Amino acid sequence: MEKRTAPSLDKIVEEQIKKWQVSQRKKYKNPIRPVITLSRLFGSGGDALARKVADELKIDFFDHEIINEIAQNAKVSKRIVESLDEQDRSVLDEWVGALGEDHMWSYEYLKHLTNVICAISAHGYAIIVGRGASYILPKEVSLRVLVVAPLEVRVRNTMEEMKVDEKEARRQVLRADADRRAFVQKYYRAELTEPTNYDLVINTENTDLDLAARIIKEEFNSRHWYDYNVRK
Repeated sequence: MEKRTAPSLDKIVEEQIKKWQVSQRKKYKNPIRPVITLSRLFGSGGDALARKVADELKIDFFDHEIINEIAQNAKVSKRIVESLDEQDRSVLDEWVGALGEDHMWSYEYLKHLTNVICAISAHGYAIIVGRGASYILPKEVSLRVLVVAPLEVRVRNTMEEMKVDEKEARRQVLRADADRRAFVQKYYRAELTEPTNYDLVINTENTDLDLAARIIKEEFNSRHWYDYNVRK
């Protein structure tokens, strides 16, 4: 996928902020505003599953690329945080503070990434793909999902989706696996595929996307979520 230009990033962010502003005045009538964080192994179908769940639940969708670009642009990151009202800004500060001093704040990128992910979550009703969001947000507000599949399944999926031969597909899968594990280890000192870091682990080898989406939606709709009104 081609990298978005700065103007297109600004446009995406401004459109999202306008959408948040429209719903700002009525959000406390429905004060439960959870999000889904979805981590995935390359070739497991996690990206398609995330998009499907977002469409069916009618919630905002933030892929790993747009999150990454926002986090690398200090001006845009600040704009996202400033979209919060006073009460939600205090929620963000509470979540960030709870991460503690060992949250590797020496990385400027991680500082912006954390603020962006927390701001999106404070607005609520969204699915965030990748970037270690499950390691940032408190479990009270997020359904943490990991999507996996055996290596050979992911290689076949990559061959079909990217129209490449087996050797190239395997190379891409292994490289992506290494990159994603390194990212999580570097910034969160965690193991990407450790199941106890998630609420749901879905293996798509024998679970199609329709069933996987139903499982996620059922958990999302039935869980007891954090009530923002308790802060009023």
